[in-house]
Amino acid sequence: MSYSVAGQSCSVEGATDDEDIYIQQAVVFIEDAIQYRSINHRVDASSLRLYRWYYSRICQWGLGLTIAVVLLLAFIERPSSLSVSSDPRHRSPTWEPPCGLTESIEMVCLIIFCLDLAVKSYLIGWEEFRKNKWLIAYTVVISISVIDWVLSVSMVCDEKLRVRRLLRPFFLLQNSSLMKKTLKCIKRTLPEIASVILLLALHLCLFTMIGMLLFAKTEVSSKNGEWELHFRNLPNSLTSLLVLLTTANNPDVMIPAYSLNRGYSIFFVAFSVIGTYCLMNLLTAIIYNQFRGYLLMSVQTSIIRRRLGIRAAFQVLTCHGAQQAAENTICLFSFTPCGLKEARQYADVGYMDREQFRKIFDQLDKDHIKEHPPLPQYNSPVLQRLQVIFSHYYLTILGNAVALANVMCICTVLVLNSEKSTSERDNYIMEIINLCFILYYLFEMSVKIFAFGWKGYLSYRNNIFDGFLTILLLITIYVAYRLPYSHWDPSAHGFLSLWEMVRLINMLIVFRFLRIIPDIKLMALVASTLLDLVKNLRAFAGILVVVYYVFAVFGIWLFEGAIKPPPEMSVLSNTTMDNITSNFSMECGTYEQLGYWPNNFDDFAAAIILLYDVMIVNNWQAFMDAYSRYTTDWSKIYFVCWWLTSSVMWVNLFVALILEVKMEYNIHRYVLIHV
Repeated sequence: MSYSVAGQSCSVEGATDDEDIYIQQAVVFIEDAIQYRSINHRVDASSLRLYRWYYSRICQWGLGLTIAVVLLLAFIERPSSLSVSSDPRHRSPTWEPPCGLTESIEMVCLIIFCLDLAVKSYLIGWEEFRKNKWLIAYTVVISISVIDWVLSVSMVCDEKLRVRRLLRPFFLLQNSSLMKKTLKCIKRTLPEIASVILLLALHLCLFTMIGMLLFAKTEVSSKNGEWELHFRNLPNSLTSLLVLLTTANNPDVMIPAYSLNRGYSIFFVAFSVIGTYCLMNLLTAIIYNQFRGYLLMSVQTSIIRRRLGIRAAFQVLTCHGAQQAAENTICLFSFTPCGLKEARQYADVGYMDREQFRKIFDQLDKDHIKEHPPLPQYNSPVLQRLQVIFSHYYLTILGNAVALANVMCICTVLVLNSEKSTSERDNYIMEIINLCFILYYLFEMSVKIFAFGWKGYLSYRNNIFDGFLTILLLITIYVAYRLPYSHWDPSAHGFLSLWEMVRLINMLIVFRFLRIIPDIKLMALVASTLLDLVKNLRAFAGILVVVYYVFAVFGIWLFEGAIKPPPEMSVLSNTTMDNITSNFSMECGTYEQLGYWPNNFDDFAAAIILLYDVMIVNNWQAFMDAYSRYTTDWSKIYFVCWWLTSSVMWVNLFVALILEVKMEYNIHRYVLIHV
């Protein structure tokens, strides 16, 4: 029993004579329109109850929490990330969960996913289920996960690979329609991205062959520096120029040849200009060109869904009686349960037509200006005068000036004490300064509450921010000092040492200084734009999480425990660095010499950080070289694939999406202002 809009007729299959079902159907269609959902689902009474329960806030939050839990299991599963340091030289033994703990949590999550799949399938019907590729894939992923879970339990959690870990990000993807749209657009962009990457590969291969010819081994050993370091063989030459494409090894890669003949610099400059500045920027332009209109098309699709839902609600409400259906109008009484205040303007007429019905819901797309509660009324003239003073804008300016003075005092004290150790610092002056400023913050909060009232005070986000930090500072001051006391031992530890509490207070005060942002128009505009970007890029961030998750799991499978420090470097955490490196030396710029030991694939958290370091491409060649030495040269393929995915494609996608979101945001603001 589903609903469809066709022409001017009402076509609810299996509709009953009870008018309540029409009201419920209309309400559900309006909810679908508000949330941009499809109206192609069952509309009988029991299905509507199930549908509204499924899309209730509690149910959707529960499903989101389940997805988060199943993704976070990777941090506590073997190999566990529950250790203070990821450095294998002084990493303490990590806590390994007993067999069955994480498996039990995971099975509960899988049962919830099965229920989710069953409800979705029932609500849309078998015909729609067969057409929905995401739901079919959802079924396959759950089935594979359950089978792999059974194998894991049967092997007493001693299996080497858990295939289901690789499939977990799918649960995040299938639960977001915006992520699906973003993936579809990325899929559409891939052919042109592949063409530019092939052009980059051709450029790399061509210059690799030229470089091997230019820097071939000669009879004079003093002239073979470039050959020995960067062009000894084909893999070494390809790697050196690939890293140069990211500028991570510039100018190191050309120094041996450049020191002999400055003409060799032409080769490296030409390679960088063509590859880094032409082809890489061409890739950015192509990706942006493909994403142009991406958000606009997404908004258009959402608007079509909304209008279809509104039309469906109108058609259902016209089924109340022959007269209303003939006149193509609906009774306002029938519409009232939908709960829009804009419908009150038609109260005198009693009916509304389709166009009026649609215009009411256009209010959903407009930005509503938040109204603040009225100021409290005081009878005393003195209190009224004080209320005018304390509610004036100049009080906010004074508060910003005081916050700036507080930050400058903290900065001055930090500069004066920068060369002193924690035990040598006298924090008494800092205590007095902070206490005076915090008392002013308390005074400012109190007078604003007096001027605006509790509701009026809390109706401003700036006041909530200031008040929360002021109360937090008061609690911290009380816990730390009770009262400032000059003979307090800075090394004494209670809940926290005195220095740690002072540092916490100073950080809270510096953070409170952000209150100036809304009062500077240009800064406030940039900050609001950044917040809008964060909201609109949530789907992009979700897909990035999926990519990180998949590569981290692959990295653990391939390289877990591959890099082990020499025995003489396995020391306690309190050993000095001089003792660590006394019996061990490596070539300058290598993984070992740079001390990159905490960056490894020994657990999930460490793998995430290593992937981030490679994405930044600063010294990423050190990781690639180390894993190629400790494992095999084929390991370079993994790092190159991650560089192509994260730094080449994903960073460019991020830039393109930011430009597109900013453009669409400006167009949207212009339309709202001028239309």
